[in-house]
Amino acid sequence: MSIARSHVLISIDANTLLAGAKEVEEALIRELKERGLDKEIAVIETGPLGIIGKGVVMVVYPEGIYYGNVKVEDIPELVEEHFIKGRPLKRLMIEGATLPSVVTKEEVGLTRKQVRIVLRNSGVINPESIEEYIAQGGFEGLSKALSEMTPENVIKEIKASGLRGRGGAGFPAGLKWEFTYKVPSDEKYVVCNADEGEPGTFKDRLILEGDPFRIVEAMAIAGYAIGAKKGYIYIRGEYKLSIDRMQKAINVAKEYGLLGDNILGTNFSFDLEIRKGAGAYICGEETALIESLEGKRGIPRIKPPYPVSQGLRNKPTLVNNVETLANVPDIIKNGAQWFRQFGTESCPGTKVYTILGDVVNAGLIEVEMGTPLRDIIFQYGGGIKDGKKFKCALVGGAAGAFLGNEMLDVKMDFDNLKEYKAVLGSGAILVMSDGVCIVDMLKSILRFFKHESCGRCTPCRVGTKRLVEIIEKFASLEGTEEDLDEMLNISLVMKDTSFCPLGQSVYLPVSSAIKYFRDEFISHFKDKYCVSGRCKPKLSLVGEA
Repeated sequence: MSIARSHVLISIDANTLLAGAKEVEEALIRELKERGLDKEIAVIETGPLGIIGKGVVMVVYPEGIYYGNVKVEDIPELVEEHFIKGRPLKRLMIEGATLPSVVTKEEVGLTRKQVRIVLRNSGVINPESIEEYIAQGGFEGLSKALSEMTPENVIKEIKASGLRGRGGAGFPAGLKWEFTYKVPSDEKYVVCNADEGEPGTFKDRLILEGDPFRIVEAMAIAGYAIGAKKGYIYIRGEYKLSIDRMQKAINVAKEYGLLGDNILGTNFSFDLEIRKGAGAYICGEETALIESLEGKRGIPRIKPPYPVSQGLRNKPTLVNNVETLANVPDIIKNGAQWFRQFGTESCPGTKVYTILGDVVNAGLIEVEMGTPLRDIIFQYGGGIKDGKKFKCALVGGAAGAFLGNEMLDVKMDFDNLKEYKAVLGSGAILVMSDGVCIVDMLKSILRFFKHESCGRCTPCRVGTKRLVEIIEKFASLEGTEEDLDEMLNISLVMKDTSFCPLGQSVYLPVSSAIKYFRDEFISHFKDKYCVSGRCKPKLSLVGEA
């Protein structure tokens, strides 16, 4: 059997499919065959390569050269230059992109080193191949748990690792597992929260698309630990590729005896099922998600009781975010102390971020907890594009905080950000240059919250409506300083009295925007000036006084 001298990994994810990845792949295979290179050059589909906004992306091994914005018409030239003449096609190369590391400290990554745990297989293996996942050490954690550990030992290891929930709240995962385990019940459930509805947030989607067997393994380990025989993956319905790949992974795992009855010849049985969400942002809240799973309208429940004691069908239910679960197989396989060598003492491990906006390299990265915001933006993200200056970053998604220049050196972990009244949130970092209008940005955020409010409680239902009315005054180059104070007061009342985190979290973007950019709000109504030109006076109707 001949061995290929080069391997071309083409990223097949929701973004690249829209850009024509399948057509490019077919054109490349066809061109290689016509030139007699199909036995020498292997073309392989893989998951997300972590580079966003560059159309069809591929990486060529062994050189480790990344190409972006590849189109069908580029293929003949690419094959001629790279595979026949042996020189990279520079016009398609992605500057600064090099091979990501796999849990090492080497100087590699999107633009520098990355310590990868959650994403270590993403863009490296074929996400639909269980053989490749197993070859990378897949299911060793599950095997170890079932053959060498009791459920109590598994929970003890997760607690010792210090893993905290990566869905935004940062609650210790091991404690959540322990609480669910200790509730006596004949029936328990594990639920993976993949209802990723926050604007600019898609880290969970890329994890599901890039390494679906990791989530299967993690949920089986969690099921064993808490005593559950059934798990559900709640995925937003728009994530078609994620749903398809997760379903394939579940089907194949059953064929291999890694799901179903008597897994790996033990007495442990566990099955998984996918449930699609209908696109409501509120269903990211765990009790609203459970209501939706039961076929009801997705609105939050009164807590307590919490899902760990009365969740799905009023049975003990463990709900974890995709990224949280994705850490579990390696923690069980390598041990808690191995995991603790990364990150900080109180926030061990890594964090996955999506870097978006006015940066040179938009994409998906995984770095150690405690990495400064400055490093994420200027080293991994490559700095501000088009030679512009940094203005601020919206950290944590729409429910996050605006952080200005004075906050660039803040360490990105749960505890350090809490000191500055900011959050890691969904892992989205939206970077803005000096040409972006904060009023316009905040208007988009508040409109989103108004649209997504479930309407159950008055503070959120009425508060979001009133906030939109006020921000639209500023967007029309009107308003007063009293309006700014009213926005702060309304959002504070919402924080203290709203029924669930949706209404409570509006305070962060409102308060941080006004705190750091109050002068910009004042300039809108005093000077009738908007830095971006997007905010303009309302058009008067004909005959209007």
